[in-house]
Order: sequence, then structure tokens, then C-alpha cells
Amino acid sequence: MAALDETHDPNLRSWLDSANAPDTDFPIQNLPLGVFSRTGYEQHRRCGVAIGNCVLDVSAAKHLLSHEAREAAEACAAPTLNPFMQMGPAAWRALRTGVSQLMAAENAAHQESVTRHLVATANATMHLPAHIPNYTDFYSSVFHATNVGRIFRPDNPLLPNYKWLPIAYHGRASSIRVSGQDFHRPKGQLKPADGPPAYAPSRSLDYELELGFYIAGDSTLGEPVPIARAGEHIFGFSLLNDWSARDVQAWEYQPLGPFLAKNFATTVSPWIVTMDALAPYRAPAFRRPKGDPMPLSYLTVPADQEEGGLDIQVEAYLLTRVMGERNLAPHRLSHGSFAGNYWTPAQMLAHHSSNGCNLETGDLIGTGTISGPEKDSCGSLLELTARGTEPIALPSGETRGFLEDGDTVIFRGHCARDGFARIGFGECRATVLPAL
Repeated sequence: MAALDETHDPNLRSWLDSANAPDTDFPIQNLPLGVFSRTGYEQHRRCGVAIGNCVLDVSAAKHLLSHEAREAAEACAAPTLNPFMQMGPAAWRALRTGVSQLMAAENAAHQESVTRHLVATANATMHLPAHIPNYTDFYSSVFHATNVGRIFRPDNPLLPNYKWLPIAYHGRASSIRVSGQDFHRPKGQLKPADGPPAYAPSRSLDYELELGFYIAGDSTLGEPVPIARAGEHIFGFSLLNDWSARDVQAWEYQPLGPFLAKNFATTVSPWIVTMDALAPYRAPAFRRPKGDPMPLSYLTVPADQEEGGLDIQVEAYLLTRVMGERNLAPHRLSHGSFAGNYWTPAQMLAHHSSNGCNLETGDLIGTGTISGPEKDSCGSLLELTARGTEPIALPSGETRGFLEDGDTVIFRGHCARDGFARIGFGECRATVLPAL
């Protein structure tokens, strides 16, 4: 489990002024990793670190780093983070420490040497941060599960297995796209109440406000990853939008679960905030109400119960085409915290591998929709609008029950705690295009 060190010092400042701005997502205490190219040179992808309003070309600056950090930086010349992720926690920590020292105000003597390896964010094109072999999406918020259950099963909202094991389904890795890449409204079979199904564009398109975490280090087929060691396989977190066609799902999901209603598009933010950066924002696991069953032994370890949660704040915004034309700001739909999720990331990972399923470096794990107990903490339109029956009023005078063509959904996230710097995740955004 990541420990606090000098890189988390809230008084640490950078010689790069934009990294010291109070509203930046990327202060020197964060240092998330992603894959970028200089605009116009998209074929030349490499790994970078976000700081302030710039991206540090890590491998190009490797000669300025100490030996251990230099070896880690060499892996960042690859067009994905997979080789670096495969190196393990010691290498991750060495690079973080080296970059922190390189960018620190007290080492301003390096400024001229480092500046030539900085690329303004405005001049960088972001790509998927990793090659993603597999994608699994969990259902880890008991509030979301209960809210949705009430809509479809008012008398029995939460199925009996929910409090015993982390529920999930396997998604489609091939349709995962990085923030800023738009997608077409999906088509599927829609079943009216009084007639046969028809193949048509979805009329109940929704977003799901989630986090995603990336797996590092392959596990062996047949050998479960024990919960006490799950943290060694979690590289870091991004924002994630698991778009959903609710009307398609309503007809197809029984008996095997989500299929075409989910696999047409998933959007992730480009930056991975590492577990080292998230160390100050650890939180206790969800405190189960009296009467709830305790997790089985393979899902329980004291350290995870004490600090296996993460206090990550997430927000969902909507910007319609009309709002954009009128220069109106995106409208915040909801906000919530991942700290309230029923299952921890370690429990999800331990359960995922408990039957011997092997994990691969770059695997993406979705947390499931992050919702809270209040209406404004619901992480999907399905919940916010009661399946479209209670439309949301927007500043433009428009209303939305579900998403329309031209709508842009934007996710933002951050961590803040007294005694530590505020760090952020950047944005996760995409626009719904008309069906083909």
C-alpha cells in the first residue's frame, strides 16, 4: 500500500508557475501519467506526466534523472504505459520521486534543461493511456444498485447476492475511447409495451459516472490474487463513462446481463492518477449497517477495512448544443464520493481473480456508477429522472429525461483533504452524434 513521503508535502512548490495555481488539477503533488503526442505528430506517441498546464516528455528528460528513475523513464518511450506499469511499485515510486525533484522550486537550476522537454497541454494530443486487453465493470455502489432496483423492482430493489459479493459484467475493450472522441448514438432492438421489437436508434441513452482503475502485473491463470496483495496490482485511477442504452438493455439483459446496451462506447479520461498520488486520500471501507453480512474471508483483511476506500469526489455536467451556442456554462447534474461505495477496489480485484481468472497488465476495471443517498448524488439520468419521467430543467430552458444528439457529457473529479494539496483528474468528455 502506498505510503506518504516528501512528494505529498502540501508546501511543495514548482518552478513551473501553472503547477502552483490553486485551481489546477495537476500540482506537483499529483504527477499523473498518460500517453500524448505533439499535435500534428499523432504517430509519435509516448508517455508523459501532467504538471500545471504542461506535459513532461518523460523519456526525453531521462538523462536528468537519477539511476532508478532513469530506468523507469526509459520504459516511457513506449506508445503505451504498459511496459512502465509492468515494472512494479518500486519503479513507479522512483519515477514519481525523480520527477517531483526535477520540477521542485528548490531545483530551479534545472529549469532551462527541463523546459525543452515540456509540451504545453494546448499543443498535445492525448491518447488512450494503456493497451487494454480486458475490461470489467462492477456495480459497487449500494445506493446506485438500490435506486435502480426501486425503478424496476419496487418490492425487491436489492437482490440477495449484492451484499455477499461484488457484482460485475465483462465489457468490450475494443470500444473504449479516450476523452474528446465522440460517438454515434447506438441502435438496437427496442421493445414497446404493446408490440413486437423493432431495430432503431436508442431513445433512452444515458451516462454512468464512474471511476476506472488499471491493473499492473500479470497474475497466473488458476491462482487467485489474495486481497492482502491486491494493492500491488492497482496502478491508478481515471474517470470513466460507461455509456448505456437503457431501452436496449431493458429488452436484452435477461437472462445473461448487459450486451449491446453497453459495448458500443466507453470513455476514459487520459490521465491516470497513481496510487502513490492517492495515498493521502485513503478512507475506511464502507461501514455496513447492522444486519448486513460481513464479507467472506477471501474478501476481508484488516488493512483494507481500515483504509481500502478512497475519498475521490466526482461530478457530472451536461452541455447541450443550444447551451454551447449561447455560451452557457455546462450544467452540473450531480456530485458524489467514491468513499461511499459498498465494495473497495481490493475487494473487486480479489473477487475478480478468486476463481483463478488471470489478470493482465493494462486491464481496466470500472467501479460501476457512483451514486449517493441524496438525489443530487445520483450518477446517471436513469436515477436522476426516474427513468425519464421526471425531466431535468436546464439553464437554456431545455429539459432532459435522457441524452439527445449533440449533448456533451463532462465528468470531473478531485481529491481534497485538510493538510494535503488538492489534486484532480482532468476531464472525461464526449458528445453524442446522430445514429448512423
